[in-house]
Amino acid sequence: MRIRLNRESVELDGGKPTVRRLLEERRLPDKAIVVAVNGEVVRREEWDSRVLSEGDEVEIVHAVAGGSGEDELEIAGVRFSSRLFVGTGKYEDTQTMREALERSGTEMVTVAVRYMDLSGERSILQELDLSRYRLLPNTAGATTAEQAVKMARLAREATGTNWIKLEVIGDQKTLWPDTAATVEATETLVKEGFVVLPYTSTDLVAAIRLEEAGAATVMPLASPIGSGQGMPDWASIQRIVERISVPVVVDAGLGVPSDAAFAMELGADAVLVNTAIARAQDPPRMAEAMKLGVRAGRLAYLAGRMPVSRYAVPSSPTRGVPAATG
Repeated sequence: MRIRLNRESVELDGGKPTVRRLLEERRLPDKAIVVAVNGEVVRREEWDSRVLSEGDEVEIVHAVAGGSGEDELEIAGVRFSSRLFVGTGKYEDTQTMREALERSGTEMVTVAVRYMDLSGERSILQELDLSRYRLLPNTAGATTAEQAVKMARLAREATGTNWIKLEVIGDQKTLWPDTAATVEATETLVKEGFVVLPYTSTDLVAAIRLEEAGAATVMPLASPIGSGQGMPDWASIQRIVERISVPVVVDAGLGVPSDAAFAMELGADAVLVNTAIARAQDPPRMAEAMKLGVRAGRLAYLAGRMPVSRYAVPSSPTRGVPAATG
């Protein structure tokens, strides 16, 4: 049986391995550590009874000295070094997709749930290195809360993950999200143990309601899905960033790395990009460019921009300028 232990693929011997047995076999201390399975903390008194299953994501953490300088993103107890999430759709072929994912440096990819092609077409899961990427199945295509919940349940069975990118579309022409239905579906899925990352509009109140419903992130659109328009309503996204305490992931409509950098400069915690990479003339190269844009934007946000002035401010000293001679 194979599990993921602190992001590394690990093979366990037969039987029904428990958390306690895993710790003992690896000669790990049973004090001052925390164990989480699939993003949920396992209490110490449950270590003997909690049986691990194929594909489980196990995290073992302990306190260490601070000051490492790491800037990782944490969602539902899971930490990510990369703040760029990437979609797997719209690529011309799977080889291009795999190269783009590699060069993007991403650690989480989205996949859609659709009826199986009975002609024998390979599943997207067969094309991905699941030891490297966390899957984020989405409910793309859902138009009601009930449909989205059903798709989420199917996705959990098909992929083995309880993480879901929730999408409920309210208008087919613009693919604008139905925020009321999204909040309703979020409440239902959170109660069923899902880690919900909902796609939403730039409406601040909708973002607040999603956080109240238990969403693990809020994912406002930059502009309509697949449009490449960038962030025309950046001020609304900035309001969400300033108000919401869970991570904010800017999703949909980003077209170029400068869009991703701008989102990160505003204080967004991450961005999710699909079409801008998949439909670029050179998707792997664009994926790498997006990675660099995200990094630059994040560094700029952490550094803090200079104050904006209405007038010019000289960068050279104004005193001691040599006078002209007669």
